[in-house]
Amino acid sequence: GPCTECSCSSGKEADKDPSHTKKKENGDCIPKIFFGTRTHKQIAQISRELKRTAYSSVPMTILSSRDYTCIHPVVSNSSNRNEMCVELLEGKHGKSCSYYHGVHKLTEHHALQPVCQAWDIEDLVSLGRKLRACPYFAARELMAGADIVFCPYNYLLDPQIRDSMDIKLKGQVVILDEAHNIEDCARESVSYGVTESQLRAAREELDVMINNSIRQKHHEPLRAVCCSLI
Repeated sequence: GPCTECSCSSGKEADKDPSHTKKKENGDCIPKIFFGTRTHKQIAQISRELKRTAYSSVPMTILSSRDYTCIHPVVSNSSNRNEMCVELLEGKHGKSCSYYHGVHKLTEHHALQPVCQAWDIEDLVSLGRKLRACPYFAARELMAGADIVFCPYNYLLDPQIRDSMDIKLKGQVVILDEAHNIEDCARESVSYGVTESQLRAAREELDVMINNSIRQKHHEPLRAVCCSLI
């Protein structure tokens, strides 16, 4: 029978709530579904499967990195997309990002409204290029009204990414596809790679600090760690 319990039954988009949590008429919170996958390619597969179900028109969004969604001609070809994007938004060099200021053209487009079918990252990026609007920030804004949020594992596991993306998991539904990969992803989230040359450079700088009696009690243990790793 027809769906009667969620917003897709009325064909209307639910009101946007800054807390990213919808509320029923009696005040109870309606949880979002956060669907985590290992790769962006798997998200595309899941969105295709969603299209084939009765819930194809449920409000959704896909969170991904600027590597997949940035369309700025300069930033997208840079190796430091995140830093360049932030610099543009802050207007450090007297320039801004016209794509960012056109986000509303993308979030309000009829192709992304709940009455339409599920979409994937390629659809979003293609539409963003057509409208000259930023897919990265559009996907984030769509999260406010979404019932289903697709994203890679680390968006849910890494606390820094959760904070930066304003993801609140308390009281929500979390689905992890192929969850046997979670252990590796969790280790990667709290791990950091460093080269021997970086360790030697750090030791040399710490030597200078210690020889000049600058906060010796703090720098000596750090130098000892560098030496032991080297």
